[in-house]
Amino acid sequence: MDRTVYEIQKIMVERGLTLATAESCTSGGIAREITRVAGSSAYFQGGLVAYQDRLKEQFLGVNAEDIARYDVVSEPVVCQMVRGACEMFGTDYAIASTGYAGEGCNGIPSGTIWIAWGTPDEIHAKCLTRNIDRERNTENAIKEALKGLLEEIRERRDM
Repeated sequence: MDRTVYEIQKIMVERGLTLATAESCTSGGIAREITRVAGSSAYFQGGLVAYQDRLKEQFLGVNAEDIARYDVVSEPVVCQMVRGACEMFGTDYAIASTGYAGEGCNGIPSGTIWIAWGTPDEIHAKCLTRNIDRERNTENAIKEALKGLLEEIRERRDM
């Protein structure tokens, strides 16, 4: 297993930080990777797999107008998912994903996945466009989201 999750756990536990996930196209894969490490309950609070737009709106507070304006696979939506997960689970940090891992839609090509991580006040988002196949697109998104969070918490010393 990649060392990324072990490093995330070490830093979060040392600093007393908490984490949640809000996932769509990764289908709980980010949460799965986190909880595969013994002791993850010391910082990981939980996650939500919200595949349908109405669930993103209802539970994560994603704005329906932003979904209509930008598409559900967009930076504004994934950032709102991070904020919503932090609020829903009462955490310091969250990781979110939304994308078209398999077939594209609405003119957005297959393999387009937005990932984001951060606090309610400082969110970092990244658009992945590498298209191999559904499974590898998803695996890549999981790895990149965890890597992004690790880089963020390594750099951030004020929490």
